[in-house]
Amino acid sequence: MRIPAHSVCTAIRDDIVAGVYERGSRLTEELLARRYGVSRVPVREALRTLEAEGFVVTRRHAGACVAEPTEQEAADLLEMRLLLEPLGASRAAQRRTEAHLKVLRGLVRLGQERARRGSSEDLRSLGGWFHETLAQASGSQALTSTLTQLRHKIAWMYTVDAPADPVDSWAEHGAIVDAVTRGDGERARAVTALHTERSTAAHRLRFAGGADRANSVRTSQHPVNMSGLRH
Repeated sequence: MRIPAHSVCTAIRDDIVAGVYERGSRLTEELLARRYGVSRVPVREALRTLEAEGFVVTRRHAGACVAEPTEQEAADLLEMRLLLEPLGASRAAQRRTEAHLKVLRGLVRLGQERARRGSSEDLRSLGGWFHETLAQASGSQALTSTLTQLRHKIAWMYTVDAPADPVDSWAEHGAIVDAVTRGDGERARAVTALHTERSTAAHRLRFAGGADRANSVRTSQHPVNMSGLRH
């Protein structure tokens, strides 16, 4: 059975974000094919996609390498998110479906419950799911894809401090959903802008000076997660 290139791409991207491949390290087709248990064809296609997304660069005499974004490029990502997250919420207020609202309300209930109980382990994943659903509710595939790629890159470049008061943070999520439910695009935009700005302050750059370069790639092998083929 041939593994789709998009599944290999997802696996490599996830490993880059997780730090398995360090900034500047080489990504050879042979090593990647062996690591993920695939042929070199889907690896080659995946590397082209990741280069277009900015995770990979091709260097003369070195081939494909993990990109080394500068501090300014990293800062630009947060600024882009400050502009696009509120836009997505405003569009969601006009285009959301009942299915979107059901998921958003359920996530807010779970998030508020976990926040009150101090169950911080689940809050980050719930928050990611919330913002992904909110983007999908915008009804714009281009905006959803851009925000998804931004989240991947930001997770790669930054660590995020836990909110000082997660109950307040999830109250903001609830306010966003209330505005989206009422179809109040301006209110949804304003509340999301405030929430995103506060979240941005908790981001800490993983690297400094843009000069750290790895000389090797970790070589443990594992097959592509086949569960990804069902999505």
